[in-house]
Amino acid sequence: MTKGKKKHISIAAVLFAILALAVLVAVLTYYLPVNLGGEVVTIIVKPGDSFANVAHQLVLNGVISSKFLLKVPARLYGIDKKVSPGGYDFTGRNSCYSVLKKLRRGDFVRIKITFPEGSTIWETARLLADSLDLDQEYIKVLNKDTALLNSLELPCLEGYLYPETYYFPWGSNAEEAIKEMVIMFHNMTDSIWPDTIAGRLSKGEVIILASIIESETNHGNERDLVSSVYHNRLKKKMRLQADPTVIYGLGGLDRPLWKKDLEKKTPYNTYVIYGLPPTPINSPGLEALKAALNPALSEYYFFVADNYGKHQFSTTNAEHNQARQRIKSGGN
Repeated sequence: MTKGKKKHISIAAVLFAILALAVLVAVLTYYLPVNLGGEVVTIIVKPGDSFANVAHQLVLNGVISSKFLLKVPARLYGIDKKVSPGGYDFTGRNSCYSVLKKLRRGDFVRIKITFPEGSTIWETARLLADSLDLDQEYIKVLNKDTALLNSLELPCLEGYLYPETYYFPWGSNAEEAIKEMVIMFHNMTDSIWPDTIAGRLSKGEVIILASIIESETNHGNERDLVSSVYHNRLKKKMRLQADPTVIYGLGGLDRPLWKKDLEKKTPYNTYVIYGLPPTPINSPGLEALKAALNPALSEYYFFVADNYGKHQFSTTNAEHNQARQRIKSGGN
């Protein structure tokens, strides 16, 4: 072997050794975790974000040590084109390998939002806007969006956004969140509807009535009695005189009702109009809906809140006035 050939072999051996070392270092770096300890780092992937930007965020926030070792296998397996938008939490030990698995699974954080029973469309809009970074006023407008309502086969959104705890993907838009809530409404209520509804009410009217019951009481043993009062009034063609409908018609109040409020003409003032208001006034829960469907058998036409968070029920107006006076004077 000539001296020149030996030199070339030596150079090749060195280059091979360097390449092998580089591959070894790359492999080790790919699998070797970076330890964040107890710190939680959230990386936000927005719709349309490039994978290069995601990798940059991960390195910048100390989750991994190499953009290159994340981008190459991501491109090789097509993961760089399939990362779901969302908030991804990282803590403890993370390697390029584990991070890539997390991104591929779409293992992003869901946003937890709880909508209490009796939430109005305004309160629902506020919760969605605050939690998902959405436009609150836009969500309110959707309550009258004809195209959306037609697609959902609903007369309005109010009353049909089921009160429950939801886990929305980060980046959900208003329409997606609303559709999920409407689907939940159907899933939770489709089995409760009988062939014949008490009082010959329609399904929509039952939901309106349930929303009033939801506003009047949160005591389970009172809902069917409150329901009976309104059913009895509807049969007698009496005005419902439900304070919550007046408040709703005034756009909500942060003060007690005044006497003059009861005289203001709105489609929801049941001291002025006969029958039910045109739409629900909130999102009733399942128990309120069942109470609207199954009122207690009673001869009550009146009720008034007592001093203990419950209600006194009366058959006649005279009894009702006596109950009001007794409660006002501190009795029960």
